[in-house]
Amino acid sequence: MARAAKNGNGNGRKFNTQQSLDGYIKSACDIMRRSNCAGALQYVPELTWILFLRILDEQEQQEAEHAEAVGASFTYSLQPPYRWHDWAAPYSEDLLTLRDGLTQGWKRKELQDGKINGFIDFVNGDLLPHLKKLREQPNAKPRQKVISEILSGTERTRIDTERNLLDILDKVHEISSQVIDDTHIYTLSQVYEGLLLKMGEKGNDGGQFFTPRVVVRAMVQAINPTIGETVYDAGCGTGGFLAQAYEHMAGKNNANITSAEDLEILKQKTFYGREKDNAIYPIALANLILHGIDAPQIWHGNTLTGGETYGGLFTTAPALYDVALMNPPFGGKEGKEAQTNFPYKTSSTQVLFLQHVLNSLKPKGRCGIVLDEGILFRTNETAFVQTKKKLLDDADVWCIVSLPGGVFTTAGAGVKTNLVFFTKGKSTQQIWYYDLSDLKVAKKSPLTLEHFEDFFQRLPAREESDRSWTVTIEEIEAKNYDLKAVNPNAKSTEDLRTPDELLDVIETKGKEVTQALAILRGSK
Repeated sequence: MARAAKNGNGNGRKFNTQQSLDGYIKSACDIMRRSNCAGALQYVPELTWILFLRILDEQEQQEAEHAEAVGASFTYSLQPPYRWHDWAAPYSEDLLTLRDGLTQGWKRKELQDGKINGFIDFVNGDLLPHLKKLREQPNAKPRQKVISEILSGTERTRIDTERNLLDILDKVHEISSQVIDDTHIYTLSQVYEGLLLKMGEKGNDGGQFFTPRVVVRAMVQAINPTIGETVYDAGCGTGGFLAQAYEHMAGKNNANITSAEDLEILKQKTFYGREKDNAIYPIALANLILHGIDAPQIWHGNTLTGGETYGGLFTTAPALYDVALMNPPFGGKEGKEAQTNFPYKTSSTQVLFLQHVLNSLKPKGRCGIVLDEGILFRTNETAFVQTKKKLLDDADVWCIVSLPGGVFTTAGAGVKTNLVFFTKGKSTQQIWYYDLSDLKVAKKSPLTLEHFEDFFQRLPAREESDRSWTVTIEEIEAKNYDLKAVNPNAKSTEDLRTPDELLDVIETKGKEVTQALAILRGSK
């Protein structure tokens, strides 16, 4: 088998900085924006499957070369003409780009030399249907099932012309791990997260699927999952919690991975999630693969009703998990079908997810979950109170962090949120609160990890401070399970003056104004 060209793309391009690669990806997005993909919610899914097929092709070529070097056999997930090397890569007669005797881009050249629009007809009428049906073939491999699922929501390319599609493929072809500076450990995944961030910006509907990365990183750090533990997100969106958990567990430069067994466990048997949205589910799979998770075990369907769209990647999932991380949708409402699966019935999506997560943890399992303020303080609906009582009875809620308003601006104006952490197994005796609600957060002054530094310093000993305090279970019960963070150490901004005192102030100020006006008139 002939090896591929050393630089992976044949043109000598090298990305030495994060900015250079970000800019290059942006140039591909610019083509998409003028090609019937006006917003990020349109062009990110399109770029997802294209970028995934490019990275898959390179990864399998490297695996094939390694197998050949040790005398082992290797079977590609895709056969000609459906490999990137065949239909998407620019045509090249360079012998170094030969693969199984086939020149790079041979199918692309054949299509371009044929009938008008033959290339785009092949993509829509042959390539995409073939990839989507891979999971249905006998003895389909896990990777083939992932390919089908990433393409599951793609009926046809959104790109409006063949020329624009070819230009995008040319740009994506130049992206290769071999042309990215080795100092950027997760460069491709970081670039992809940048694209997902575009989906989460204000004005894009994708915000409901995207949790700000600073919140994700803080929650993962607080829960601290380790290799050997299973990690679960019951509504994983774009996969941010699972991807960040992978990076945390692997450690910087994979320092925590000390054996081949550790690596296999982390890549194959650790991360599990559920997502119902047809457009977001493939993005989650691609995001996890780009982060290095070889077997993303994501169930496609409605977590709360149990309605399954596809469960072929979830067949080895355990019944219970060591760690749960999630951000349930704010303000979601569920019907009777979902409510029948839970003991405390309510239309509140967040309350039902809280019940689901509590039931999904092993004894001593840990959870970090984002909940809006209303879930914590509402005591006028029976299911809310029952769920919180069940949580405190069955788990130790050891910390609640009150976040500033504006952190989740893309999820809806005015949403005030909290981070709730608990360990299943023993009942709550007291809760340690930490207050960040006084911070002013905006686009140009976002919440950062630096804002959590004091929190992480005080968390191990549950130290009290101007921002932190402890509330006992007796106090919580007396308030009918109102869990809202009310900082007793916060400086009061309430005006305590009496009405008579305020009238005296107004009268004094009035006299001062009258005197000042008299002086001004006298000076004319």
